[in-house]
Amino acid sequence: MILHGRGISQGTATGPLLIGPDPISFLSGVDPETGIVMEKGHPLEGKDITGTVLAFEYGKGSTVGSYILYALSRSGHAPAAIINTEAEPIIVVGAIIGHIPMVDRLSIPLMDLPSGTIAEVNGTSGIVSFS
Repeated sequence: MILHGRGISQGTATGPLLIGPDPISFLSGVDPETGIVMEKGHPLEGKDITGTVLAFEYGKGSTVGSYILYALSRSGHAPAAIINTEAEPIIVVGAIIGHIPMVDRLSIPLMDLPSGTIAEVNGTSGIVSFS
């Protein structure tokens, strides 16, 4: 399956698709040293986002969330790539400074993506493919 979206942060990356149905706050919601989602009650609580293609609606919370994405990248625990329904500035800035490929506005809802498959994200062209 190949989907077209809007390329946000350039580059390509491949990893297992991890879908979070709710927005994510990276500030206090994700441990920058481990990549574990810590946000109480979040559907991904306890999951490790390291090396995944992390698909979620959009970011929420403080602008410091951008720096948490950057810290995740520096510690080796960032997602390989990000897919959002609609990109917003906190996640976009974090993806860019963390060199994390990012795409949004795919033609199907995130929950219809093939969870658990390997996804390749091209943040330059906006193409996402699944195998």
